[in-house]
Amino acid sequence: MAGKAAAAPVAELTGPLAVLKEKFGDAIKPGDFEGAVIGNDQLVEAAKFIRDDMGYDYLSSVTGVDYPAANEVEVVYHAYSTRHTGAPLVFKARAPRDNSVVPSLTSVWSGANFQEREAWDLVGIKFEGHPNLKRILMWEGFQGHPLRKDWKEAYYEQDTKPFDSRWPGGHHQRAEDRVPFADNVEFPPNFDPAQYVAQADAAVYEQLKKVEVGEHGELAEPSDNGNGQHSDKIETDQLVVNLGPQHPSTHGVFRMAVTLEGETITALEPVMGYLHRNHEKIGERNTFIQNMPFTDRLDYLSSMSNNLGYALAVEKLMNVKPPERAEYIRVIMVELTRICNHVWALGFLLNDLGAFFTPALYGMEERELILDLFEAAAGSRMMCNYMRFGGVARDLPEGWIEKCREIVFDRLPRKIDDFDHYLTDIEIIRARCEGVGVLTAEDAVKYSVAGPLLRASGVQYDCRRADSYSIYDRFDFDVAVRDHGDVYDRYLIRLDEIRQSIRILKQALDQIPATGEIQAGKKQYQARVPAGQAYGRVEGPKGELGFYVVSDGNPNPYRYHIRAPSFINLTALGPMCVGNKVADAVIILGSIDIVLGETDR
Repeated sequence: MAGKAAAAPVAELTGPLAVLKEKFGDAIKPGDFEGAVIGNDQLVEAAKFIRDDMGYDYLSSVTGVDYPAANEVEVVYHAYSTRHTGAPLVFKARAPRDNSVVPSLTSVWSGANFQEREAWDLVGIKFEGHPNLKRILMWEGFQGHPLRKDWKEAYYEQDTKPFDSRWPGGHHQRAEDRVPFADNVEFPPNFDPAQYVAQADAAVYEQLKKVEVGEHGELAEPSDNGNGQHSDKIETDQLVVNLGPQHPSTHGVFRMAVTLEGETITALEPVMGYLHRNHEKIGERNTFIQNMPFTDRLDYLSSMSNNLGYALAVEKLMNVKPPERAEYIRVIMVELTRICNHVWALGFLLNDLGAFFTPALYGMEERELILDLFEAAAGSRMMCNYMRFGGVARDLPEGWIEKCREIVFDRLPRKIDDFDHYLTDIEIIRARCEGVGVLTAEDAVKYSVAGPLLRASGVQYDCRRADSYSIYDRFDFDVAVRDHGDVYDRYLIRLDEIRQSIRILKQALDQIPATGEIQAGKKQYQARVPAGQAYGRVEGPKGELGFYVVSDGNPNPYRYHIRAPSFINLTALGPMCVGNKVADAVIILGSIDIVLGETDR
């Protein structure tokens, strides 16, 4: 696979890119297809200029790409302004494959932290100056970097699908029986299983302040006068507690390694990857069209939104526009998805607060009615696989619009008012949530958080308004925003967003054409995607969900990367929890609203 197209067009350095060129001269060069390549010696200074002087204060996405044919790796950054609308500023950095070192931008945008760790873990790009560069989805001691193009997984068969054994011949046999080198397990040099001691926890515990770590990552015995903060007055010890990964309050196989002073949290580090299955590597094996149902498995509560984000990215490359009726159907589906997600999130936040399952069951009832609509249109309740490049898979069945109008116009407004009436002013909810897990507007932008988490901190930023897509510019709705940035505001803003989604749905149901095409061109069984690079994003229920797709003209994406809000929003979890109690950490995590399928991918 060539990777970069043989004659890839270079971007024109116009607009903001021309400003960069004027400021930094020869350090700025045109990138392939889009953006500018910044020399590594000027990267940090250029990033500060982009943030402070050009106003791109929000680093949305960091993507690592491996180009063995060019013997280089590339890091692609997408930066936006939270104060102005418009497209991103795309800039890139490059390094040789055999010395893949790029300066870290965590000193400019703290939101680069987890994303740079992911690029190191999976692509092998070392970020010089990163404060905590270690693996984040794989485990310490894992051999290799899975998104390198020359890395082969266990039972590797071919680079891309459809595999020859499946099509056209159909002579498939079990991979375990076919591969001559068995399970393709690769061990580090001089590996001796008899002497091996796992290093994974050493990297975690070293980050927890004032905790002494032994040679192999175990917790060392405290000194005579303790290792607590009050050791000058009384002997105290800090305690490390692991919440998860098998714990109901972590909403899946997720772990919080917490350092405690009494019951007060002094440090917290999220530990993830237990559900990681290298979604992006599989996505690069798949054909473009095979990835549509695969996106359902990310945030499996929001499959319609996942479908739309991926469709938008590929449609940019294909230069296709869906028909009018298909656009309305898409908006209706993703706004129903937002309501599904938020009633679920509110119900389980109340579970975390101790209202065991009663509010959650009331939320589930409304969600089930919406899933009935999904099933009628898509044939599935959760893994909908409904969007297609240039439209949707099938038209709405007879009576669907009428049933949807009944739910949207009559039922949902009453039920959301009931939620608000019975829950919002309960004394125990206010006492547990107000002033807890505060994230300021400045920190929310700095940590690149998105969605309700960002807007509950007073940042009025929503992709549907800031960088409008589909037909959202036709609808009258407000960007919900709250000002205190605590757990209580994150509860309230989801109620606000449900009401705004209902406003959008009412308009869409009134305006949708009664008939019309639902697919641009013929139905696709194999998409022809021209060479290029594109980033498509949607305002998903949990925040900005982005897909960075690189095509080299073949039927399979050369690079397929997901900007997962459940993953990036966790960057702020540690700072939000410090100073709070153990019980507070549970509701702070619940107020972020993560799904581990999207977090770990």
